[in-house]
Amino acid sequence: MPLLIPYNFPALGLLENDKLVLPEIKKEEVQVRIAILNLMPMKISAEADYIRLLANSPLNVEIKWMKLRSHISKNAPKEHMDKYYEYFDVQRNEHFDGLIVTGAPLEHLDFSVVDYWQELTEVFNWAHEHVNSTLYICWAAQAAMFHFYQVPKYLLPKKMFGVFPHHLLVKGLPIFQGFDDEFFVPHSRHAEVRREDILKANGLELLAESDYSGVYMAMSGEGKEIYVTGHSEYEPYRLDTEYKRDIRKGLPIEMPMHYYRDDDPKNEPVVRWRAHSSLLFSNWLNYYVYQHVHLHP
Repeated sequence: MPLLIPYNFPALGLLENDKLVLPEIKKEEVQVRIAILNLMPMKISAEADYIRLLANSPLNVEIKWMKLRSHISKNAPKEHMDKYYEYFDVQRNEHFDGLIVTGAPLEHLDFSVVDYWQELTEVFNWAHEHVNSTLYICWAAQAAMFHFYQVPKYLLPKKMFGVFPHHLLVKGLPIFQGFDDEFFVPHSRHAEVRREDILKANGLELLAESDYSGVYMAMSGEGKEIYVTGHSEYEPYRLDTEYKRDIRKGLPIEMPMHYYRDDDPKNEPVVRWRAHSSLLFSNWLNYYVYQHVHLHP
């Protein structure tokens, strides 16, 4: 599980209970370079989520953190962003094998009024031309599907919040290697994309969905872009943290569905998505980023 990341990177402190072993590797030993455009407000928590999953691979992976000039994070210390993140217009001149673009709490806004929308679409276009595969998560998946295919997003009457069963619509793809017929994914979002719009988009393929939470994964370019609407990367207590945060703020929020044991928030979560989350990221790294096969049955 070798990763090349900065020494004493703060997110590593959140991974002590995971007992991750991260052998030191040298720059010349790196096999895969991944850039992560982290748009999540709680930067360090999101960093830990992705480190945990990208470390679960035999590949030697270097992770570089990306930021945008047109956006200043309100929740992350400036010192952290200055020390560990580089601007996109600098990183675009480097070689990367893969890119991850995270979610962001912007679903209530039209894409065109997001302050960094123009620069973000430059990232999308750059990745399409220069990166083997890009993994778009939650709001980023909605944004990228809108940019490339004009797939609209729709506000939901209430937050899609909980852990839901999903099934595959296309079997035999490398991204689903080892998946069960039914698998679970956390969702935490106020908007959705709809299957009928994806099915009408030429070049966009719907791969997996849930009877309750709807579209989960779509793909274009045989894996050039992979769009994931849920938060497979979430650690076990993330939905609990979000739920209790919103309660403290007095926001209208219902208890996350199918999450707490016996549906009681006094109990611990029932964790049933982490095995497939690990498969998702290891399959993406191996088949779409490293081997760059883009196989289709």
